Amino acid sequence: MASRDAPVVIKKVKKVSGGGHHGGAWKVAYADFVTAMMAFFLLMWLINTTSPEQKRGVADYFAPANVSQSTSGSGGILGGQALGKDGDKNEGTMSFIEQMAPKPPETQDSDGTATETKGAGATADTADESDAQRREQQSFQSAAESLRQALQDMPELAELSKNILVDQTPEGLRIQLIDQEGRSMFNENSTQPNDRAKILLRAVAKVINQLPNRISITGHTSGSPGQAGQNPRDWSLSSARADASRAILQSAGVDQDRIAMVSGKAAKEPLYPDDPSLAGNRRIAIVLLREAPVLPQ
Repeated sequence: MASRDAPVVIKKVKKVSGGGHHGGAWKVAYADFVTAMMAFFLLMWLINTTSPEQKRGVADYFAPANVSQSTSGSGGILGGQALGKDGDKNEGTMSFIEQMAPKPPETQDSDGTATETKGAGATADTADESDAQRREQQSFQSAAESLRQALQDMPELAELSKNILVDQTPEGLRIQLIDQEGRSMFNENSTQPNDRAKILLRAVAKVINQLPNRISITGHTSGSPGQAGQNPRDWSLSSARADASRAILQSAGVDQDRIAMVSGKAAKEPLYPDDPSLAGNRRIAIVLLREAPVLPQ
C-alpha cells in the first residue's frame, strides 16, 4: 500500500538539435562596429591624401562668414538671432570685410579739413629701413664670429683672446682691446702699442675690412688709486693711444675715409666703475658705426 501511494514524478527532457538559437542582437552590434571602423579608416585616408590648402578650404567652407552675437532670442545659433545687424537684409561676407578693413589715416589741411593720406610710401620706407637694419645686424654678428674664429685658429692670437671684448651697442659693433694684469696693450705711460697690441689690431683690421661701416676709435685710461681728481695727462695719453691705434689699422688696410672719429676719454668712462684703477679700464674701443657708409672722395 505504501509503494502504491508514492507520488509519480514525470521528467521530460527536451532535445535541441543544431546548437540552439541565441538571438541576433550581437550581429547588429558587430555590424555597427565594422561600419564605424570603416568610416574611421576612410577618414584617416582622406586626411593623409589631402593637401594643407584643401584642408584649409574645407575648414573655411564650414566656418561661418559672419555671426554677430545678440541678447535677443534664446541665445543659441539661429535661436531668435539674425546673422547680421540688418536682419535678413545683411550683406553677408562683404559687410564683415567692410567692418574689418582698416581705415586710412587722416590728416588736417591748413584750413582744418580732415583729409585721407596715402601711407603706401611710408610703409615701404619703414620696410626698407627694417630690412637694412636686419642686414646690418647679421653683418655685425658675422663679423664678431669671424673675429672669434680667428682668435681660435691662430696660435699667436689664442693666448690674447682675453684681451678682446666684442659686443653690440646702440652706436654699433664695439671691439675693445683691454689690458689684463701682466698683459698690457701699451707699456706704462707709452703712447705706442706693443707687439701683442699690434697683432690684435691687425686681426681687427681684417674684420673691419669685411664691412663698409665707418669706425670710431676711443682711448681710455684707468684712474689713479688714491687720487681724488682726474689726472690731466690722461687726456693726452688716451688720445695719443687712440691715434696710434688708428695708424696701425690704416697700415693694415683700413681706408682713411672710414675713420669717423679719434678721441680720448681718459678715465671718464671706466669699464669697471666699482674700481676705476683696474687694468681692464685701460683699453682701446673700436666701434663700427650704425650708419650709411661714406663713399671715398
